[in-house]
Amino acid sequence: MASTNNSQTPPRRRWLWIALAALVLILILYSSLRQTPLKVRVTTVQRGAIRSVVSTNGKVEPIHNFEAHAPIATTVRRLLVKEGDRVKQGQVLLQLDDADIRAKAASAQAQIKAAQADQNALRSGGTQEEVITLNSQLIKARSLTETAQHNLDALRRLQQQGAASSGEVRQAEDTLQRAQADLTLLEQKQKDRYSQSEIARIEAQSTEAQAAYASAEDALLKSTVRAPFDGIVYSVPVKEGAFVQGGELMLQEADLSRTLVRAFVDEPDVGRLQVGQKVEVTWDAIPGRVWNGSVNTVPATVKLRGNRNVGETTCLIDNQDFRLLPNINVGVTIVTAEHQNVLTLQRDALRMDDSRPYIFRIDGDRLHQQTVSFSLQNLTRVEITGGLNEGEKVALPAEEQKPLVDGAKIKVVP
Repeated sequence: MASTNNSQTPPRRRWLWIALAALVLILILYSSLRQTPLKVRVTTVQRGAIRSVVSTNGKVEPIHNFEAHAPIATTVRRLLVKEGDRVKQGQVLLQLDDADIRAKAASAQAQIKAAQADQNALRSGGTQEEVITLNSQLIKARSLTETAQHNLDALRRLQQQGAASSGEVRQAEDTLQRAQADLTLLEQKQKDRYSQSEIARIEAQSTEAQAAYASAEDALLKSTVRAPFDGIVYSVPVKEGAFVQGGELMLQEADLSRTLVRAFVDEPDVGRLQVGQKVEVTWDAIPGRVWNGSVNTVPATVKLRGNRNVGETTCLIDNQDFRLLPNINVGVTIVTAEHQNVLTLQRDALRMDDSRPYIFRIDGDRLHQQTVSFSLQNLTRVEITGGLNEGEKVALPAEEQKPLVDGAKIKVVP
């Protein structure tokens, strides 16, 4: 039993042999890499320009836009422009059938005159006929009151002399009271001809008539559509002779010499945006053409657009030849940084080790690991700020994904 235990290799010694074997294999592999040439492609450190960009999509919008809507339900009597026409300020673009509008304006004007007559009557206490009649009734009532007063006074004197009875005096007093009551009623009627509800109704009618006339005048003015500024008619969704509903869009015009592009920037790139950065716009409909502009506003928030979290930034784009049209989808490139006459290197030649950048410089037929520093980078190139000189050659990843090691022998392939 004891001899059996002594014949077994202790676990610690077994792991030691495994580690030594692995080390030997690594040394053999390293030696092989150093002796067997690695096939590598090579790039050269070059001097030139490099820029960092944000690439996304956007939509063109007019800065100065005019929309003509039908003021009422009517027909298009004359259509004087078509889509794409350049127009001058004040030029007539479209005319509506305004017969109904003029009828409404005339009706509203008649309502205004009636309301004005009611207001005049309100201020003077009634119509001219009512005022004359009331004044006549007041004169008659005052006369009857004075006569009744004289008769009562005379009968009272006669009663004192025993020439008139008390019944005659009471009858005279009743006649005077009736005359005074009639006079008081007429005077009150002259003072308060209209009740508060009647006054409110007359004032409401006047306000309503004024609003109806203003609306009719506005509709009459809008029945002839004129260009508010120099621009291009880019949308005419109606035809001559067609019936349009009130509020229906009839025409759109814009000044397209300078347009606004609303770009949708993915959330990780929003922090790189600044007002004034250079912008380049492309449109698939005109390949090779680039429109230039600048960032006008940066996103104030991020929101969901489809399956993307984006910030909306607006860019002002020069469009002197009017080729960019409203509502089209365009490609947008925002230049966040740009350096001229600097050393640049193909990006896939740069490597990182614990956040330290390095490359494999070609030294004869050997690789030499070299620490470098860099600044700007984009999808294809990186700016080298230290560790390399212009014209030096740097290894790209080896064929067949073989690792590059310092001092390895290489064979340059195209």
